[in-house]
Amino acid sequence: MNPKQAPQPNTLDGLPASHHKVQASHLSRLAYIYIRQSTAKQVRHNQESQRYQRQLSERAQALGWPAERVRIIDSDLAQSAKDSVERSGFQRLVAEVSLGHVGIVFAYEVSRLARNNSDWYQLLDLAAVFDTLLADSDGLYHPRLYNDRLLLGLKGNMSEAELHLLRQRLEAGRLSQVKRGVYRQRLPTGLLRQADGQVVKDPDVQVRQALELIFRQFEQLGSCRQVRRYFRREKLLIPRRQTTSLQAGALHWRVASDAAINDILHNPAYAGAFVYGRSQLEPSKRRPGQPASGRVKKAMAEWQYVQPDRYPAYISWAQYLKNQETLTRNAMRFEENKQQAQGAPRAGAALLQGLVTCGGCGHRLQVRYKGKHRYACHGLTRTVDIGSCLSLPGPSIDKVVIQAFFEALQPAQLDALEAILAAQGRERQQLEQQWQARLQGATYQVHLAERQYNAVDPDNRLVAAALEQRWELALRQQREVQVDYESFQHQASTRQVAPELRRQFQTISKTLPELWPQLSHVQQKELLRSLIEQVILKRLSPDQVEVKIVWISGHYSLLLARPPILCQAKMSGREQFLTRLKQLWQEGLSDEQIAGCLSKEGFRSARSEQVVPLTVQRIRLKQGWYMALARSRNALEIDGLFTVRGLAAHIGVEQTWVYQRIYRGVIDPELVQRHPQGQVYLIQKDPAMLEKLRHCLPKNFIPGEVL
Repeated sequence: MNPKQAPQPNTLDGLPASHHKVQASHLSRLAYIYIRQSTAKQVRHNQESQRYQRQLSERAQALGWPAERVRIIDSDLAQSAKDSVERSGFQRLVAEVSLGHVGIVFAYEVSRLARNNSDWYQLLDLAAVFDTLLADSDGLYHPRLYNDRLLLGLKGNMSEAELHLLRQRLEAGRLSQVKRGVYRQRLPTGLLRQADGQVVKDPDVQVRQALELIFRQFEQLGSCRQVRRYFRREKLLIPRRQTTSLQAGALHWRVASDAAINDILHNPAYAGAFVYGRSQLEPSKRRPGQPASGRVKKAMAEWQYVQPDRYPAYISWAQYLKNQETLTRNAMRFEENKQQAQGAPRAGAALLQGLVTCGGCGHRLQVRYKGKHRYACHGLTRTVDIGSCLSLPGPSIDKVVIQAFFEALQPAQLDALEAILAAQGRERQQLEQQWQARLQGATYQVHLAERQYNAVDPDNRLVAAALEQRWELALRQQREVQVDYESFQHQASTRQVAPELRRQFQTISKTLPELWPQLSHVQQKELLRSLIEQVILKRLSPDQVEVKIVWISGHYSLLLARPPILCQAKMSGREQFLTRLKQLWQEGLSDEQIAGCLSKEGFRSARSEQVVPLTVQRIRLKQGWYMALARSRNALEIDGLFTVRGLAAHIGVEQTWVYQRIYRGVIDPELVQRHPQGQVYLIQKDPAMLEKLRHCLPKNFIPGEVL
């Protein structure tokens, strides 16, 4: 054999250069070297691993690939292999394999390619279809061969299991630190960890006062949004200490936002509690391309570990629980009413606009103006296409609510007002401290910038220019704070109640009903909303509506409204009404007297709050209950005595003829008397008198003939 043609035993990792699995079809395509390290720390400090992975290009050349046909993919450095979403290099490799451009793929070990079986088997299937070899530090594999695929599958499973075990050990170690109380949790603004590990409150007085003010205002106002409005109205800022980036540890002052205040109120560290597991990973919530997604905030009952009294507290644990209850209630109320907001009070006559809710379906009632205003529910009409739940006349409902509002003002004496004024005075003092601390901090920044500018070498113009700009910025911020502080000082301060004003306040509950008609509808609505949170209406009967007034304190009052209806027959208590009307009729009272008595006793007409005489007359005539005068005039006999009509019919003459005989004395006056109620003439049935009257008739008189 020619020595020049003798095979060279060039081997690497125990594999000869002329490995039998490498065919000409493989060598005609590219060889890819996939390089990956999991973290940026490994990339910076573990250079040897990266160097060894790059040396795989020499192995590719030993197997027959020219250097110019070897490609290195290193774009996935500092990327985990738990999924392929963030690994652009792996996605590029899979794409090249699926296009048939790759003859072999090199990796230091299988875990460098993928740590989960879904990505791993995707690459294996593509490699088997397009005849691509795989190689690692242990050997060279052909995915089309059963034994090689079996071995590669085992390696993939072991790689995934290894990642699981690593996570499990890390989590177990973390939980062990949590239980021992040595786990270093990220602290919120207002708490600092010293070098010895002890946690203390922020030494900056302004930071502590701002946080304490947030908790006090939330306790008084009961809403994140109201606290945010308060801070913006008073032009106060919220502290935030930077925890990441190059500015870690720096303190920034930000404009108040709902999210920032909400985070502060929800954080249990301010109550002195160490909590682990407030948010936990939910794989189904993860979004591709967002590694930090998928974490879901858990309810307090699902927190993994809670240890109170670990940190210095800004509020007590009991107050924290109370705040969480308020926040939860606010969130539930928002979800229920996000499509049913009260809205701004308008100039319409419907005083409960935005407050009334249907007691049947829970939807907000709408106002309809057609003549007098009405409250109507169309919630189910919009959702399930059925009829309206309610349509109620507004004035009768408004009257009941206004009366309840006046009664609610009765217990509000001057002591409560003075307590509010005292609280406002304390609040102003706290704001004064906040402003002074803020002005002091701005002044310190000016002095600091001035000292830094004066200390710099004048010849170093670049540094001097930058420090001069910083000084000017500090001066501008100081002026802005000074202007805002002066504006705050010019605001009206809390004053004590003068004796004369005290007497006026003591009679406010009496004077407000008198002043009420003079107020505009907008003012009346604002007054009602100051005490009333919601009014729930529920129809009990055609003429009775249950009015549930929910006050801002959470308590409620149950009242009854009697709106007008069209039909008197549908009035509740109709039988009692008819019985009482009949009793009054039998006593001989007139329609006006009956209507007055019924109104005093609490009865009413269908369309009026009082019983009107016309209603009494219509019911009486329909029932056949005639008044005494009409009954006596139409009767022929009363109590065995003739009426004028009865005597005229008995004789066969007209009534005027009988009246004339009474007036002339032909009929003995002793036989004639007056009815006590109807005042009609009653005539005794005396035979002599009847005979005498017949003799007064003409001889040829025919009964019924006009005399």
